[in-house]
Amino acid sequence: MSLKEKKILIIIGGGISAYKALDLIRLLKKNYVDVKTILTKSGKEFVTPLSITTLTKNKTFEDIFDKNSEAEIDHIALSRWADLIIVLPTTANFMTKLSIGKAEDLATTVLLASNKDILLVPAMNVRMWLHKATQKNFKTLLDFGYKFIGPVDGEMACGEYGKGKMSSPRQIFSYIKDYFKNKDSLKKKNISAVVTTGPTREYLDPIRFISNESSGKQGYEIAMALSKFGVKTTLVAGPSNINFSKDLKIKKVTTANEMMSEVKKLLPVDIAVCAAAVSDFKPKIISKNKMKKSDKKFNKLELEKNSDILEYLGKNNRSRPKIVVGFSAETENLIKNSTEKLKKKYCDLIIANDISKKDFGFNVDYNKISIIDKKGNIDSIPKSKKSFIANIVVKKIIEKLLIDDKNIN
Repeated sequence: MSLKEKKILIIIGGGISAYKALDLIRLLKKNYVDVKTILTKSGKEFVTPLSITTLTKNKTFEDIFDKNSEAEIDHIALSRWADLIIVLPTTANFMTKLSIGKAEDLATTVLLASNKDILLVPAMNVRMWLHKATQKNFKTLLDFGYKFIGPVDGEMACGEYGKGKMSSPRQIFSYIKDYFKNKDSLKKKNISAVVTTGPTREYLDPIRFISNESSGKQGYEIAMALSKFGVKTTLVAGPSNINFSKDLKIKKVTTANEMMSEVKKLLPVDIAVCAAAVSDFKPKIISKNKMKKSDKKFNKLELEKNSDILEYLGKNNRSRPKIVVGFSAETENLIKNSTEKLKKKYCDLIIANDISKKDFGFNVDYNKISIIDKKGNIDSIPKSKKSFIANIVVKKIIEKLLIDDKNIN
């Protein structure tokens, strides 16, 4: 796997392990990686800007208010330049800053402004790593979409032994190679995906409609995660208050029929994820004028079945996506009902979405799901941020896609 022309930004934190950043830089430069660095104030206590610059052949960034380059707005320019950002060592203090979204220097500002994957490499005393506060921050950062390598078990500079030792430069380098190998493999295959999200609105008259509480957040996060993996992704979104990223291709719709029409236009694709909460029914007749309370139509409201986008994609023999993923929102018998839906709609995977509680599911930032495949295998994910769940779901989809392609070839 060649890393030629890859661009990596390394943020060097404080801690005795900071010197290992120099070894990683050497490995990366030997493999033709373009490396830029940010040296934090505490990192400067362990390595010097001169030693870093000598290895990278690039300027070492330090101060957020650098009069010689701030015209380029470094915190934006650096985050957009990189293909991957690495923070090593990631101290307990640095994790705390990131978990609360602090932006007090160039390093934290770059990370907060970044639209790229960020790899954190923790290094700290075993008791610090196991402390409840650090573990809470670890979970929060995973929810935010940060990636981690380590820490590993080993002897530390303080003389204690346990989990907290930083992964070695070679372990980090191996991770980087695998990361780009998977990403480049998808790009070469020119993988495409369509994701549906949000509710639909089925109008009774010009102002009244049938809908549900779906916010569209889970589908949006899945589309973003697919896009970060290098998948050419289009999000077909029902009415939502989400501020969609400009980096994502969006098709906005209102009704189920409009959503079906847009999905059909986007076929063929390799992956289809139906996360939208499409209204199961729609009014048989839509009143052209606002219905009055006295109108008999209110008492004789007739409904008919709506377009079934998931079933259409699952059964479509001509342009069926390689992977069809459905969502099953249930308040009871979650696994049983979802498994039945997987079979009935001809899905490859079904996301069993528990909506029995108000603190996860619809219209909140958290979800609780189980991923079920056609063989009956179940991976359950406890209540987590929807961004975290999206990363797990997308990894599962990509793994299945690559395995299926390998078996076909």
